[in-house]
Amino acid sequence: MSTPKSQYPVQGAGLGLRRPLADKLMADPPADVDFMEIVPENWIHVGGALGKKLRYFTDRYPMLIHGLSLSIGSPAPLDEQLVRDIKAFMADHKIRLYSEHLSYCGDDGHLYDLMPIPFTDDAVRYVADRVRRVQDILEQRIALENVSYYAPSDSSMTEKEFLLAVLEESDCDLMLDINNIVVNSINHKYDAGDFLRDMPAERIRYFHLAGHYVEAEDLRIDTHGAAVDAQAWQLLADAYQQFGPVPTLLERDFNFPPMEELLDEVRRIKQLQLNYSSLDIAHG
Repeated sequence: MSTPKSQYPVQGAGLGLRRPLADKLMADPPADVDFMEIVPENWIHVGGALGKKLRYFTDRYPMLIHGLSLSIGSPAPLDEQLVRDIKAFMADHKIRLYSEHLSYCGDDGHLYDLMPIPFTDDAVRYVADRVRRVQDILEQRIALENVSYYAPSDSSMTEKEFLLAVLEESDCDLMLDINNIVVNSINHKYDAGDFLRDMPAERIRYFHLAGHYVEAEDLRIDTHGAAVDAQAWQLLADAYQQFGPVPTLLERDFNFPPMEELLDEVRRIKQLQLNYSSLDIAHG
């Protein structure tokens, strides 16, 4: 694979570029944002005015892509045409990294939701084979995200065991979602710090950070529609304490606040990174 594990694709703090934000960000490009991330399925083969908007950002910011529909754990055949389209899209816009969810979203059709893969040895081998095929087509490594889930279909392994086994078997990288650790630790009653401490530093490419919805004291829903809460901020600080100031992207998908409130969260990420900058470590 051409992407070295020891190198982060970007530095600093980033913001997810969502279409409702594009005009505001173009009118006043934020200096506090070091990189951006887009969902490729929303932009591939898009031309005209929207295509020009995308080019505006990819010409000005380091860009990552985070997919929604690869469906890496699906029983359906791997969508290799999608992977080839992503490869061409990455080359066209000089995109640094492609990440996807360790989940599936359909079989013959899309479910428009990210479903948990059974936590089994068979599933590890199945998913790893598909990840290796994706990496062969792209000719570079991808990163998988630890996902939020609510009703596991098979718990022969723990979430952590399954994630680590897939990363090792497929030899891919990790995009670590801090909020998903918080959500899952509450919903499934495990210690978020223990989960974090066992993550493989040499595979981490960047972090995601987002807000969630409090359905009940023991139930959190991963919405990306709220401000980051105190538990996620604390776990992010713990992550920097353990791994150094890993590049971190703020996600917000709806209920967009005034732009200054989003940028305040980006600035808070950057301040935390600065606090732990002396802990920067070289992996590999």
